[in-house]
Amino acid sequence: MLLLPVGLRAQTPPPKESPPKAPPASIPVGTWRFWYDTQDVQGQLYKLTGLPGVPAEIEGAKVLFRGDEIEYDDETGDLRAKGHVYFHDFEKNEQIWASRLEYNTEEKTGKFWDVRGETHPRIVTRPGILTVDAPFYFQGEWAEKIDLKYILHNGWITNCKLPGPWWHMRGPKFVIVPHEYATAYRSVFLLRKMPLFYAPFFYHSLQKEPRKSGFLIPNLVPRSQRGFMVGLGYYWAISRSYDATYRFQDFTSNAFSHHLDFRGNPRSGTDFNAILYGVQDRGNPADGPNPLKYSGASLYVVGKSDLGDGWTARGYLNYITSFRFRQNWSESLADVVGSEIHSVGFINKDWSNYDFDVTFARLENFQSTEVPFTDPVTQKTSLISNAVTIRKLPEAELVGRDRQIFKNVPLWFSFDTAAGLLFRSEPAFNGTNLINRFETGQLTPRVNLTPQLTSALHWGSFHLVPSIGIEETFYGESQSPDPANPGLNRVAGTDLVRSARTLSLDMIFPALERVFQKKTVFGDKLKHVIEPRATYRYVTGIGDDFNRYIRFDETDLLADTNELEISLTNRIFAKRGDSVLEIFTWELMQKRYFDPTFGGALVEGKPNLFASTADLSAYAFLVGPRGTSPVVSLLRTNPVSGLGVQWQADYDPRYQGIVDSAFSVDYRLRRYFLLVGNNQVHTDPLLVTAAANQFQFRLGYGDANRRGFNAGLDVHYDYRAAQLQYSTFQVTYNTDCCGISVQYRRNSIITPARDEIRIAFAVGNIGTLGTLRKQDRLF
Repeated sequence: MLLLPVGLRAQTPPPKESPPKAPPASIPVGTWRFWYDTQDVQGQLYKLTGLPGVPAEIEGAKVLFRGDEIEYDDETGDLRAKGHVYFHDFEKNEQIWASRLEYNTEEKTGKFWDVRGETHPRIVTRPGILTVDAPFYFQGEWAEKIDLKYILHNGWITNCKLPGPWWHMRGPKFVIVPHEYATAYRSVFLLRKMPLFYAPFFYHSLQKEPRKSGFLIPNLVPRSQRGFMVGLGYYWAISRSYDATYRFQDFTSNAFSHHLDFRGNPRSGTDFNAILYGVQDRGNPADGPNPLKYSGASLYVVGKSDLGDGWTARGYLNYITSFRFRQNWSESLADVVGSEIHSVGFINKDWSNYDFDVTFARLENFQSTEVPFTDPVTQKTSLISNAVTIRKLPEAELVGRDRQIFKNVPLWFSFDTAAGLLFRSEPAFNGTNLINRFETGQLTPRVNLTPQLTSALHWGSFHLVPSIGIEETFYGESQSPDPANPGLNRVAGTDLVRSARTLSLDMIFPALERVFQKKTVFGDKLKHVIEPRATYRYVTGIGDDFNRYIRFDETDLLADTNELEISLTNRIFAKRGDSVLEIFTWELMQKRYFDPTFGGALVEGKPNLFASTADLSAYAFLVGPRGTSPVVSLLRTNPVSGLGVQWQADYDPRYQGIVDSAFSVDYRLRRYFLLVGNNQVHTDPLLVTAAANQFQFRLGYGDANRRGFNAGLDVHYDYRAAQLQYSTFQVTYNTDCCGISVQYRRNSIITPARDEIRIAFAVGNIGTLGTLRKQDRLF
């Protein structure tokens, strides 16, 4: 028999709308506590009444009922209440107010009339989702509760503060299963009092990982650079391990686009994501009867797998049909200006002192957009890709890390060996004439072996690390000058062996230190450290054969050298409380070349790139024999919280000036952010790299979740061309429950320049609809 302790009338009236509270720990499960003014007991039927403003109350371990009049049948579990009815589920943190209630406490089912309520859903914190902490409110003519399911009739829902919500969805029927899903039927979404769209059926997952097949919210853009756009999408939850999302966009004036996102998790430790994007371009009607068409496709796949026993597989595939397609249809600045397309996949295992990798790789470096090519026979003009393509199909590498040979002797042995099948192809144009195509065999073999001995000697604070080694490389093909096209090479189908001997001495000098005990704005005390270092390298055995080796990767850049590298690093550390931070670093480096021609490998009048120059500067500075390199300066500082400064520059004594510079300042103060950057290249006319002077400005206020107005501006300006290359301006206004973002973007890198306006409307904890993607936002 159910124990029903009878309480006296409450001395302090409960509030009319009680706030959420924890379940009463003093009430055992299955036991009820009554509060009333009068009570009428008829067998197992209890009738409770309260006073005006002091409703009767039945409270259990997990639920609370209030009303002016309450009837409870202890035998059947039926409960009826009317007048200022209040229902509170402690477990689900759900509150409901109504004029009348019928409920069964055993089956947990019931009906509510003139209902309004609230529930605190799971807070979504995924990127691109506006996050708010407001509860969901609902109101309707009546509602019913069937176990965990709520069905609301002729009502509306919102997660905005009342009264006057910014948005609400109104419809004849809503079905909500907390923490699982919510559906609406024949509903209208209203912003304030203005209807935005009608949905015959609307589904929203409340699970941690939403998975439910169905159509996505359509996108409509009345006017864009490509005309009126209509977008539709469908999400397919194929199984527990696979799903796919397909989006279709119809640019009514000239194009169709397709976007397919396929994800999978076939087994534990294995997952992948494949994105296919394609455009059927019919050309711009304004360009006349034969407009240019930029149809194409891109494919991006990333995945990983744990193969067991220490073996792992990882990789990504990035492929585009043409660079011109990406420039015209991409929505990202990085895609528009990025001319290198990398794809790589590898299988790896590490054990003891060894690493083993099998690599499949493809590099495509576009020298320019497609070149119009006129066939001399047919006189037809077509577009030909002007790209350098390099493949590894595959290459296996075994690396042995430093291992001490004798226990008490400071001598370590290491090696690096690789064998692979490689391919390289590149065209050479003279205007629209394809004058040469350098192309190796599809599976050109290359084998490389590099054993090395290293020691370490110490005299107090001075350290000397000597190393000697050999590098033997076999090439299945070589290259030689093309007699028909001076200055270009052709493939020679002959085997070639490169034998090099290497010596290096790494000298680490004692560091100079000084501690400043005086407290400053940078910290409680400062420490200045100066670290001098010198490295001598000697490579021989290659000579002028360097230009016979086909360039596949950095392995093929090894050339004879006799050089000394000197570096000086300044560091300043600041102690702030119990933490120590490096707030300033300035490193200076320069090389002295005792062999100005690099064993005869240097070709005068052309840019030369060797391993001993590539590890110093990103720019080719060798156009003739020289004894010294530019002075490389790397400066980084974070003097105070929120401020970061970086400056990398090469000073060339030969030209008595800075030949290239990359400078940036990043500052954040509370909600404000500012970025100023400049990239300059001052080159000799003989060098491949063109002179440039480009600026970037980014400033703004706010973030994705801040209430009120948030704004940001990003500008890329080419000073030499006097051209605003790329600019983006975004304004976002967030309320307590939703937000709207408008972004204007202008791309002048392509011709003709493209202007676009993108809009997104975000509903807190639900999602975003519109044409502004999360990866293209400024914040």
